[in-house]
Amino acid sequence: MDLSTLPLVGPLIGGALHLGAELLAALTVALDPVAGPLAAALAVVLATLAVRALLVPLSVLQVRAERDRRRLAPQLAALRRRHRGDAERLRRAVQELYTSEHVSPLAGCLPVLAQAPVVSVVYALFTHATIAGATNTLLEATLVGIPLGHSFVAVVASPLWAHAWVLVLLLAVLAVVVELTRRSNLRWNPPEPVDAAVPGAAATSAVTRWVPFVTVVFAAVAPSAAALYVVTSAAWTAGERALLRRVLR
Repeated sequence: MDLSTLPLVGPLIGGALHLGAELLAALTVALDPVAGPLAAALAVVLATLAVRALLVPLSVLQVRAERDRRRLAPQLAALRRRHRGDAERLRRAVQELYTSEHVSPLAGCLPVLAQAPVVSVVYALFTHATIAGATNTLLEATLVGIPLGHSFVAVVASPLWAHAWVLVLLLAVLAVVVELTRRSNLRWNPPEPVDAAVPGAAATSAVTRWVPFVTVVFAAVAPSAAALYVVTSAAWTAGERALLRRVLR
């Protein structure tokens, strides 16, 4: 479903698309003398870096929340043992602990939630033939011969398949960054050992192991421009988190 057709949401999305298209087009024109045919792709990368720079304060809150949860891990483990058979009492006890320690369990989600509208706009910018009644010229932009509006799946299934190597490279980089980030997160916040006595615990652990790679699947089916955003943002996140974890110990 195209959200831009909804009565209340449509005007907001339409305005965001119009603004995003103007900004990316202007940035592409500015970069054209230097980057040539790569100007549009580079514009997406630079726009991503600008967005992530604006979100640094939220990332600081996220890392502080991680640090606080790490500090509270022994107490949380004790609460889980104490209220093992009563999920409601455990929920209340955990909430009371967070409240008394002035820790927000939602702080870790802020950067992801803040980026969701941006990813949606980038996705829509390269899937709409017209924006504000005008032809969407961004769809003419390419990355090494691949239109930025084409996904990896679409490229492989088209005569452009010979150019798919660049998207394979992007997806491989994303997979490596996702895995490195996952391992870093495990070192920073080690999970509790899986209790084989708990029904479904092993399955949940296995699913959790692969959930981060949903990002790679999204990048494969999304327009190449959105894939560029995701790869750039993931690389930024890995570097930013490593730095902030050292600074905010």
